[in-house]
Amino acid sequence: MRADKPMRQRYIFGFWLPLFASWLLMSAEGPIVSAAINRLPNEVIMLAAMGIVTSLSVTIESPIINLLSTATALTQDWRTFVLLRRFTLHWILLLTGVSAALAFTPLFDLVVVRAMGTPPAVAEWVRPGMQIMLFWTAAIGWRRFLQGVLIRFGYTRRLAWGTAVRLAASGGTAIALALWSGWPGVVVGACALMAGVLAEALFATLAVRPVLRHELHPDNPPPAEEPGRELTYRELFWFHLPLAATSLLTLLAQPLVAFSLARLANPTNSLAAWPLIFQMLLLTRAAAFALPEVVIALTRRQDNYAPIRRFSLTLAAASLAGTALVTMTPLLSFYIFVVQDTTPEVGELARLGMTLFLFLPAITVLISWLRGLLISRRATRDVNLGMAINLSLTAVVLFAGLAVRWPGIPTAAVALNLAALAEMLYLFWRVRRLPGFGGQQFGNPADPQFSNSASQPVSTLTG
Repeated sequence: MRADKPMRQRYIFGFWLPLFASWLLMSAEGPIVSAAINRLPNEVIMLAAMGIVTSLSVTIESPIINLLSTATALTQDWRTFVLLRRFTLHWILLLTGVSAALAFTPLFDLVVVRAMGTPPAVAEWVRPGMQIMLFWTAAIGWRRFLQGVLIRFGYTRRLAWGTAVRLAASGGTAIALALWSGWPGVVVGACALMAGVLAEALFATLAVRPVLRHELHPDNPPPAEEPGRELTYRELFWFHLPLAATSLLTLLAQPLVAFSLARLANPTNSLAAWPLIFQMLLLTRAAAFALPEVVIALTRRQDNYAPIRRFSLTLAAASLAGTALVTMTPLLSFYIFVVQDTTPEVGELARLGMTLFLFLPAITVLISWLRGLLISRRATRDVNLGMAINLSLTAVVLFAGLAVRWPGIPTAAVALNLAALAEMLYLFWRVRRLPGFGGQQFGNPADPQFSNSASQPVSTLTG
């Protein structure tokens, strides 16, 4: 694309599509695993246990999920690549230690049994699942870092291929073990998820090699941007820390939901229905999850903001239409009762829950767009505060539901919808206040400060 021409929607779509395909394939992993578990003995208990295993695992990994955005935003040359690699390995070691403590020490009883109040019949199957998932965080962190490098230099199609490898590994493992191993469902599910992330991490390691040979070769001259200014480990830490906190706050919502469902009426069926709802929400929000890195990578020129805004609003409308198509037609019942082979009691709860989340995918698209704009300007603390507002409101509504004994799944739906709406409004307000963004994003007169703020120095990494 020529530097003197505004960005076309076709170009943005082509950049976004492989990332969307990657998220969509990754979101299909959970339904395949749960479908296998649903066809094994004791499926309600196993599905409930697998849901807790997954929610705890992704909560532990949360500080490194946004390495994707950090690597996309900050990788410039071989030196920054090495710095980011060292930073990633430090996080991996720390969080793998946390996983080991939860899976193999009395911390498990403290967190899963006492704090979360998991029913004993479910809790006894959570521990082996957590032990199998010990290196989940290490594989996720490594491949997220490398995927950010690939996005930074335009190799987005390789992400989709990597996720296809992951889905083939996890799906193939789930099917093979379900058919021939005779193992319990939670063991089958955990082994399948581990096989998938390890395969994708290996693929990312191979896929990044051309970037290292060419764009990031040690003999390449330093980038033209900010000559003589080098990113330090301290600045990298303070850039990433708000994003790590944002991911942690985002994923803490899942244990909070499990905590409330375990203490409301019909806990076992509600805990079994929640993973199905969560998986469907991942599928319907895949378009949104692919958007932040697109915004970060492509908003480098003043005249690109309006095309990105148009694309994001179109994507929000498409997400709403797609979710309505799923939830308001027999497709939802077909998926729940035929594809997943769910029991009637669990299936009805899942169907009700998805109907109540109709607007969440569209709201998530707008949140992703606004987060991308803030991260591109290195205002990561605003992103963090937005998620803090989200989690706080989620907790307030969930505990209010516990106090008055509201139904579990509807309470979770109200909490997450209101929290997402509040975060979106806060991020919208923060983007309007950034120099240069008011005019480009929301129709105000052009901000004369834009030319001085479009490329902030690395010294402002703390946002």
